[in-house]
Amino acid sequence: MTRPEELEKRLNLLVKFGGLISVETNITRLLEVIAGQVQTILNGDRCSVFILDRQTNELWSKVAQGMQQTEIRVPFGKGIVGNVASSGQFINIKDAYQDIRFNRDLDMMTGYQTRSILAVPLKNVAGKIIGVFEAINKRDGFFDAEDEGILQLMGSLAAAAIENAQLYESLSKSQLETIYRLAITAEYRDQQDTAIHLRHISEYSALIAHGMGLPEREIENVRYASPLHDIGKVGIADAILLKPGKLTPEEFEEMKKHTLYGAKILCNAESSLLQIACKVAASHHEKFNGTGYPAKLKGEHIPVYARIVSVADVFDALCMPRVYKPKWDPEKAREYILAENDKAFDPAIVNAFEKVYDDILKIYSATDGRTTIIPGITRELHRHNF
Repeated sequence: MTRPEELEKRLNLLVKFGGLISVETNITRLLEVIAGQVQTILNGDRCSVFILDRQTNELWSKVAQGMQQTEIRVPFGKGIVGNVASSGQFINIKDAYQDIRFNRDLDMMTGYQTRSILAVPLKNVAGKIIGVFEAINKRDGFFDAEDEGILQLMGSLAAAAIENAQLYESLSKSQLETIYRLAITAEYRDQQDTAIHLRHISEYSALIAHGMGLPEREIENVRYASPLHDIGKVGIADAILLKPGKLTPEEFEEMKKHTLYGAKILCNAESSLLQIACKVAASHHEKFNGTGYPAKLKGEHIPVYARIVSVADVFDALCMPRVYKPKWDPEKAREYILAENDKAFDPAIVNAFEKVYDDILKIYSATDGRTTIIPGITRELHRHNF
């Protein structure tokens, strides 16, 4: 390839890089895209993207190509990456093992041999360090001045995308925390194992959606909307909700209204997630054969999210102790789900339930509510004995 052709290729790759990162709001996927593009454009063997955690004063990376570790953490000011972050200047090293700032521990653990390193700071529009790019082992020699310029340019493009993704993630977590606390308001009234139940409904529903082959965004929708399925219980009297025996026909009719109350609480929300939760709250007691409530919807007239949550909710309700019944063995509950195939439940969803049943059992066995849904929220509930 001639020099002009090589420059044109790099320019095209940079344009592509800018387009790819400008539309990605998921921070993990964004970092994966960035790392892959840096590796390609600089022709390096590996690339890591480190983000500055100001609370711990560390740089962390979940994206370190070729590594098995889920996360790498480097103290601010230590090692190559830490020095780049503290100085705000790039570092270009031809022989890492001859540089006293280089830490060989990771190489010793993995058997990898780092040779050349190019690391540049990631700075936001205010000039503050938010992370570091690190490219390792250029395949055709050493990183040169042109590589330094390209990586710094990529850094300026990536910094804005990373900050946008972090802001989006922060807003999403705030919304999810609100949703989760709303769910607890309803669930805590009639059961003591609130955190565990909400985790089960959330994770079972997500697994079933995955088993159906739904897109990742839809899986996340059902994961986070499903805990609000019984929000309407806040409108049901304790005498009915907490009754230890079988409900009378009149009491059961009143209990059914929790689906209507839930829909009223959640309807007309601007949030797309709450709009989905509204459909789930309204329709998770509908049955595939049209004999459910409150609207006797049938088949695919029942929203797919509600059909998924219906299976997850019934399975978990059977497997959990309640004031009106002992808990069932999971295998017995599974047999009930299979027996209601094409009656209460959509065959496609029952099939997906079967496909992921082993994973559901693993979640069922992990009864620690601190691992529930939104990191930090359930740990707080656990500390307060909720």
